[in-house]
Amino acid sequence: MAATAIANAKHMMLMMLSASISLPLSSRSTSLSAKRLLYNQYPTRSQTLVRSACTSITTDTSKKKKKEKGLAKEKRRTRSLRGGDVHILKEEDDDSSSSSTIMMQQSHIPVMLGEVLDVFSSNLKPLSSFVDCTLGAAGHASAVSFFLLVVAVLCVFMNMIFYTTVELSCITENGCACGCCCSQIIQSHPELKLFIGMDVDPLALRMARSRINAAISHSHPHPNFQALTFVKNFRHIRSLLTQVDHISSGVDGILMDLGMSSMQVNNPARGFSVLANGPLDMRMDPQASLKAEDILNSWPDSEVGRILRDYGEERNWRLLQNKIAQARLQGGLHSTGELVDVIRSTTPGTKGGRQGWIKTATRVFQALRIAVNDELKTLEDSLHACFDCLAPEGRLAVISFHSLEDRIVKQVFLKIIGEEGRDSVRKIKGGEDEKELWIRQTIQGCNGTILTKRPITPSEKEEGFNRRSRSAKLRVIQKL
Repeated sequence: MAATAIANAKHMMLMMLSASISLPLSSRSTSLSAKRLLYNQYPTRSQTLVRSACTSITTDTSKKKKKEKGLAKEKRRTRSLRGGDVHILKEEDDDSSSSSTIMMQQSHIPVMLGEVLDVFSSNLKPLSSFVDCTLGAAGHASAVSFFLLVVAVLCVFMNMIFYTTVELSCITENGCACGCCCSQIIQSHPELKLFIGMDVDPLALRMARSRINAAISHSHPHPNFQALTFVKNFRHIRSLLTQVDHISSGVDGILMDLGMSSMQVNNPARGFSVLANGPLDMRMDPQASLKAEDILNSWPDSEVGRILRDYGEERNWRLLQNKIAQARLQGGLHSTGELVDVIRSTTPGTKGGRQGWIKTATRVFQALRIAVNDELKTLEDSLHACFDCLAPEGRLAVISFHSLEDRIVKQVFLKIIGEEGRDSVRKIKGGEDEKELWIRQTIQGCNGTILTKRPITPSEKEEGFNRRSRSAKLRVIQKL
């Protein structure tokens, strides 16, 4: 009965709106005007029904707008044409000292690995030298496949005990284990003479080296092939390459994967995790001096607020800034758990529940991590440096995972190709261009060509298989 009354009130409200109010249904003014009109028509005891009808229309309109916004956003996306084919990378441990130990192969599904391989395989220029600027992160590979989960469950029922020497922390947040992509690059390019891997995290680099060695042993590289790894931030790529012989003319391919690694997130001592208590560290480079704790307890309040607003894109930054300032008066913040408690105190319990404060905490942790490591300025400088290090017709591919990074990549690419850049639609009609089907629209400039006017995003099938890939965006630039 109540539902029927609400439906009738809603129907009457719509009729009155169409006849009496010229404002659009989605506007707040319309809702307020409608309430006034209906309150005059209804007796006092029926105002609850009117209020319910107004709420119902507002909710319906909000859902419709969100759906339309999602469809519009989907139309603007440039999805991969690969159809979400999955690349499974298997790694086996060579240690067979215990005959009773059953080794489980660790499989990885790299995010957009096929697209990355296309970028460097389809180019007419042979790939004789390649640099992976984020070797340890290898962010475009996904977590353990669903197939492995099924196998593990079946084996539990069979009372089988599994052991694995591959640490769980080597699986990345946005992708797979360290070095997955580099091993595929090495195996796919027998003409490759020089591979250079960089990472600021010594532990990540150490794990990646074992995968490089495994890739070399399972492939047939060039007789003069060299694989060099350096504990360096990619902002130093220019000075690093000057120390390497035989690349005076530049390198043929450079990959920058900006994904965050679970190797860091899953270790509470690093301070990146929202759900695990640990020190407020957040340094990518363990040798760096600045920590998140220093920012929260020592930097001016206004600067802390700016970081939350600009780097975390947090709308509630003023309240968080004030709460952090209050925490300083009570001894300061010294652990991730204490920071999470502050964040939870600013997030209403009725707004999204647990997921609500986790989203806020994720944005706050992202903002602090970016500030501690100066990530955005480092990225901007590194993009220019990487392009300078390319050989003629060499390509730079960048995979980003949030809007701040992608915006910088887009703007820097436009600056790099020169002020006279102009849009040009690339039409592929077979022949040599059949190898370059991933290219849709290019922007031609006087210094280079942006091969992705719009960033390539994972296919719907890949997103369905690996939800963590949904925010990945791939942009590519080629030097003239």
